[in-house]
Amino acid sequence: MKQLILIFGLLSLVVLGNSCKDDDAEFSDCWKAPNKTQLKLTLLEGPTISLPSKMSIFFKVTDANNNPVGYLKEENFVIYEKGINDSCPRVISSFEAKRKISSREQVFNHTTLLVLDLSGSVLQQSLQQVKDAANAFVEQIVPPLPDPSISMGVYWFDGEDVLHELEPVTNSLVDLKNAINGVTQDISNDNSTDLYGAVIKADAKADSLLALYQAADVTSATSVVLFTDGEDRANRYPKQTAYDAVANSPKEISWFTLGVGNEINVPDLQKIGRNGFFQAASVSQLTDVFKQIADVVNNEANSYYFFEYCSPIRNGSNNGLVIEAYEGNEVGF
Repeated sequence: MKQLILIFGLLSLVVLGNSCKDDDAEFSDCWKAPNKTQLKLTLLEGPTISLPSKMSIFFKVTDANNNPVGYLKEENFVIYEKGINDSCPRVISSFEAKRKISSREQVFNHTTLLVLDLSGSVLQQSLQQVKDAANAFVEQIVPPLPDPSISMGVYWFDGEDVLHELEPVTNSLVDLKNAINGVTQDISNDNSTDLYGAVIKADAKADSLLALYQAADVTSATSVVLFTDGEDRANRYPKQTAYDAVANSPKEISWFTLGVGNEINVPDLQKIGRNGFFQAASVSQLTDVFKQIADVVNNEANSYYFFEYCSPIRNGSNNGLVIEAYEGNEVGF
């Protein structure tokens, strides 16, 4: 059984804690310690409150290893609230107060940036396998019928100081696959590998996407998935600059790396893939590993939740609101 606990001050709009930790003294005796930190909640927006009783919150759920927890349903959540006569928050029945916990589709956009190494070694030795694997990845992320909340862009790099655009961000599965299938061996004029430059430029693109959606008042997140069969050979940028770009990117950007073969720099890819590093021993495993990454990215995209709540408390006092979420069929203590 896993749970998360979120505590808010309803009147003051002060977030008392993203989880029920020991320093949340007001509620420290209300739950047993083992249940306090098994799942984590990251507040993205809110709480937005209309006194005396309406609240909305946008949050992300992760487990103890920072893995996203997606596909939770409304029945996986339990709501508690503390009134002026309660020593601890008590369970609020759905008959007492209306609540709705929606998945990200209604309020959220998730974009994946697929970044492919098309340097000389890939083009000469494994281009078709990379294309097949990339198509399998795209098919698992982007639905056949366009969904405005799910989009992807495909980019590639070689030794040039450029992150080439293969297909701009779109929600068209057909356009993405056509772009990948259209790659030929003569696409590149530079056989080297500008890995660090690709990371830096992908970070800039992810940042600009977030800013674009923010300007349109749309909450969003981005997953960068970078594939390579080698290490940086172009020496255009210091590795630390690439590391810093990833480390300093906002929490709404997730980084995943996939390396294939025995010429990759594993510590590099682990550092860049802060949310996940995957390795394939040979190109024959690429499709299966790309599918594994797709599962993680899909879980990431579905780990965002929008909570709307109408409290039964009408005096507008400083209540404590607690949200618990459970994985599986076991809800509650």
